[in-house]
Amino acid sequence: MEHLLVIEDDARLAAMVTDYLERSGFRISHAANAAEGLNQVQTGPRVDLVILDLMLPDRDGLEVCRSIRALPAPVSSTPVVMLTAKGDPMDRVVGLELGADDYIPKPFEPRELLARIRAVLRRRNNPQASLQAINPVLRFGSLEIDRDARSVTIGGALCDLTSYQFDLLMVLAERAGRVLSRDQIMELVRGKELEAFDRSIDVHVGRIRQAIEVDVKAPKRILTVRGVGYMFAKQQV
Repeated sequence: MEHLLVIEDDARLAAMVTDYLERSGFRISHAANAAEGLNQVQTGPRVDLVILDLMLPDRDGLEVCRSIRALPAPVSSTPVVMLTAKGDPMDRVVGLELGADDYIPKPFEPRELLARIRAVLRRRNNPQASLQAINPVLRFGSLEIDRDARSVTIGGALCDLTSYQFDLLMVLAERAGRVLSRDQIMELVRGKELEAFDRSIDVHVGRIRQAIEVDVKAPKRILTVRGVGYMFAKQQV
């Protein structure tokens, strides 16, 4: 049974989410503030996914997400789904830039939250399963992408990517030489049942470029095709 941690100071909302997700087959823990939540992530039973409120009484949820990503592996790669009452798209962009795997505004339907959680866990637990057995490692010059280890290295040096960013990179790398629109990328990474948000793709591509490009201002691995989307270069050094 997968263990989810809900970091949410609204007791009624936390109880509703806990009840719904427990009836959906998950084991749920709850923390009412950032300090308690970070303590559970670091010292409690293994957490498979964190549901994180953006506005907490003792610390901003964005800071909590940043703190999780700064922890030692494998805890640092724990998937994070952020909740927020704010409607500003920039809050969503900032959350994704800090390493959140998904973002859902309040109020939300419990079924939508469940769908997004399952999509994030599915990406982590069974990424491109049918392709793994055929070719577990993709190589592009000094860049190596290992499906089984879910790792990316350049010249043997490990690149720091979130679970979502790894899956996005895999979508591009498996289709090297093909131009993919943002909608195509979103469907391939997240599933057609979830609403596309174009800006999130740009944010994640920017983060991936920071990890794998020599010069992010002149990328050679992930190329932008203006007015269309992105293409992963077949020939790399």
